[in-house]
Amino acid sequence: MDTVFFIASKLVGALIRVDTWMVIAVGLIALATLFKRQGLARFMSLVTFVAMLAIAILPLGDPLLQIAERTYPTDPALSQVDGIIVLGGGEDADGTAFWQQTQLGEGAERLTTALALARRFPQARLLFTGGSGRLRHLGGSSAPEAGAAAQFFVAQGLAPDRLLLEGASRNTAENARLSLALAQPQDGETWLLVTSAFHMPRAMRSFDSAGWVGLVPYPVDYRTGSFMDGIGWNLTGNLNVLNTAVKEIVGQMAYALTGR
Repeated sequence: MDTVFFIASKLVGALIRVDTWMVIAVGLIALATLFKRQGLARFMSLVTFVAMLAIAILPLGDPLLQIAERTYPTDPALSQVDGIIVLGGGEDADGTAFWQQTQLGEGAERLTTALALARRFPQARLLFTGGSGRLRHLGGSSAPEAGAAAQFFVAQGLAPDRLLLEGASRNTAENARLSLALAQPQDGETWLLVTSAFHMPRAMRSFDSAGWVGLVPYPVDYRTGSFMDGIGWNLTGNLNVLNTAVKEIVGQMAYALTGR
C-alpha cells in the first residue's frame, strides 16, 4: 500500500504543477489552431499569456506558502536536546555521487542548521532520514540521500558515531516511521525536527502519527518574504514558489485524509 501511495503521489504531483498546465494550455492552443478554431485559440492564448505575466511579476505563491511557514516559531527556545532529526531534501545525492564531492541544493539549510545544532548540543545524536523520492529509484537507489548527508556531516568534522542514518524512506510518512524504529527515543528525551518551514506542518503530523512524543519543531529554509518586495520580473522564482505551495497544500490534504 505504501508503494501505491508513493507512485500515486508522484503522478499527482506532476499533474498539479503550474508549469504542467502551461504546457497543456500551449498544446490545446496548437490543437485549436490546427482544427481552425481560431476564436478558441485566441481566447486561450490571451488567458495563458495573462496568467504567465501575472506569475512572472507577482509572487502569487508567497501568501499561500506563508500559511505553512508561519505555523511554528523560528528559533524556538532550547535547553536540553538529546537528538536532532533532519529530513532529506537539502542535498543533491545524484550530483554528490557523480562528482564525488558533496553537492547541496535548495533546502541546504536543513543540513547546515542541523550541523550547527549538533555543534551547539555536542551530546545529541544526529539522525538523518531520507532515501530517494524519485520514481526511477522505485527499486532502490545507488545514491540515497543519507549517503550524501553522511559525507557532508563527516567532512564538516562531525564524529561518525554520533550519526544515525536512515536511507530507505521515500516520503515524509516513511521518514517518521523508519526514523522512530532507528532512534528508539527514551521517555523524557527531547528531540528536534529540522525541515523546511513550509514542510513542517505535514512533517509534524506524520511524526505524531508514527508515535513520536514531545518532538520540537525547528523550521528552516524559508522560501517567502514580503509580497511587496517580491513584485518584479522573476518568472522562474515565482513559479517555483507557487508550485511548492500548491504541492504542499495538496500534500497536507492527502496526508490528513490517509492518516499519515
